[in-house]
Amino acid sequence: MKMRTVDPSRSLPGEVCCRFKNTPKLGLGLMAKLSRWLFAVAVPAVVSLAIVQVYAAQSKSSFALDPLTPEFSKLIAPSEKLETVATAFGFTEGPVWDPDGFLWISDETINKIYKVQMDGSRKSLIDLGDPDGNTFDRDGRLIDCASVLRAIIAISRSDAKYTVLADRYDGKRFNSPNDVVLGPDGAFYFTDPTLDLPQGQSQEIPFQGVYRLGQNGAVTLLTRELTQPNGLAFSPDGKRFYVDDSEQRNIREYDFDDDGTISIGRIFGQEPGGKDDGVPDGMKVDKNGNIFVTGPRGIWVWDKAGRHLGTIVLPEQPANLTWGDPDYGTLYITATTSVYRLRTQTHGFVPYLPFANLAGKEPK
Repeated sequence: MKMRTVDPSRSLPGEVCCRFKNTPKLGLGLMAKLSRWLFAVAVPAVVSLAIVQVYAAQSKSSFALDPLTPEFSKLIAPSEKLETVATAFGFTEGPVWDPDGFLWISDETINKIYKVQMDGSRKSLIDLGDPDGNTFDRDGRLIDCASVLRAIIAISRSDAKYTVLADRYDGKRFNSPNDVVLGPDGAFYFTDPTLDLPQGQSQEIPFQGVYRLGQNGAVTLLTRELTQPNGLAFSPDGKRFYVDDSEQRNIREYDFDDDGTISIGRIFGQEPGGKDDGVPDGMKVDKNGNIFVTGPRGIWVWDKAGRHLGTIVLPEQPANLTWGDPDYGTLYITATTSVYRLRTQTHGFVPYLPFANLAGKEPK
């Protein structure tokens, strides 16, 4: 596929996200969905107040560490406290730690990707309709699942121009790419549910797939068996591939084969919960193969054998998370209107670190 480079100042005014999320059965809460739609169509200042009022009206949990096994407390000290990095966003997603000491954050309802400092200050990198999951590529570019563009894009951190890497499979437009990870072979792997299909646009691909985007630009379908595929991750040894299904509320595990395909899919774990408790979404893995998956009430921690070790209960429902700090020992969590951090006693597996050239790439 021919790639094209786009200047956001010329291309984005008509591409603002303006839709209800297509997730009536996913249990994220009608009021939360209404608030996200309002952000896209009303005056930002008025809607910001409405969002705060909506979420204030919802019951919030307090932070807690809920161990189910002794192993959980070895990963996170029982005395550890949750810290707020920044708040007053619309709906946060796609956190990525930059080695220069800050985060890149997607805001799906304000339609921006932000550079967020540890003191809570933020600066917009790009205006982009409903940006979602992010990662880095080999050149240090930010790779984003751009829902309104229905594409995987690479964003220059120096001038915010972006290149469309892929927006079609078999000649048909993607639904709404949701999350992306760099694989052990240097290819990108991403999910394409209908969760953010832009309002008024038609689904062209008659399923919700999981794909591989090769370095040559070729898009390969890996599986179409999930109903709403969402978060995804690789095991540290590159032999296992995980992807969760927000509608089925489960996590699937596959063997990852040398040719970039997956096989022998099986259910790894289930994350049941109430209607408004949240669903499986973003996931990350530590260096020992433990899997941290957003789910009902917070983040569910699993060992590589599929045992639920315990849950990190959060004051707002999380959508995604990333490893950060110089030793990649801190979880940075995007949870509804806020970004939180939690220090752990483990260290993250970060797939792009062996590949990405990030030094000296910070924008001025």
